[in-house]
Amino acid sequence: MHTLYFVPLMFFGIAFVFSMLGMGGSQIYIPILFWCGLDFKTEAIPLGMLLNVVNSSSAAVTYTLKKMIDWRIALTFGITMLIFAPLGTWLNLHLPTRPIIAVFAIFTATAGLLMLIGWRPKGGKLATKGRTILGVTGGAGLGFLAGLIGRGGGSFIVPLLYMCGLEAKTAAATSSVAVTFSGVSSFVSHLATAARPNWLLWGACVIAVFAGSQLGSRFMSTKLKGKAVRRVFAVVLLVVAAILIIKNVL
Repeated sequence: MHTLYFVPLMFFGIAFVFSMLGMGGSQIYIPILFWCGLDFKTEAIPLGMLLNVVNSSSAAVTYTLKKMIDWRIALTFGITMLIFAPLGTWLNLHLPTRPIIAVFAIFTATAGLLMLIGWRPKGGKLATKGRTILGVTGGAGLGFLAGLIGRGGGSFIVPLLYMCGLEAKTAAATSSVAVTFSGVSSFVSHLATAARPNWLLWGACVIAVFAGSQLGSRFMSTKLKGKAVRRVFAVVLLVVAAILIIKNVL
């Protein structure tokens, strides 16, 4: 358990990077907490989802002030994910751990590959009606998945928005709002059903993640170009997926 003393410092750096990508970072927080000895379902996932909310909501405030968010899409995704996340959380309690981690890794790798190659449909940007339909259907599916595997959904929202025509930085900023909605729903569901909080660890990690998120979101909004955001996003997801599959599935 002594390794947990270094976790807040690591999470500061992770929050710095993931806040730039429109992601809460739970896909990193949860494996690290699990590898440090915390139980996957009752300790790692609940704390990971709390930090996910802290990171994404902090970044969303910065992006709102910079006027980088497409609110129509953000709210459609966010509200729908908020509704469906508890269903995934309920199913999580009735499944063994290894299949959940496998699903976690496969979806992470898929999202990373799509962003790395920059794939988009030939049709280009979706019309307003198309974006609304995407928000409702995508939000329902991703909300369920977020609750099931303990993620905010940013690793899937950003590729979807990018492929639907949003510039990479706008997609990441918009995702931070939707991730906050789904993260809150998933966290509350886990807290009410299975969480075993370690309040000292939780408090230290929250402070570290908030600080990292503020620095990262400000850096992205002023310094990074859209192409750089997309490439960093893809590489991070592929590395995480590979580690999960090698260490916990194979």
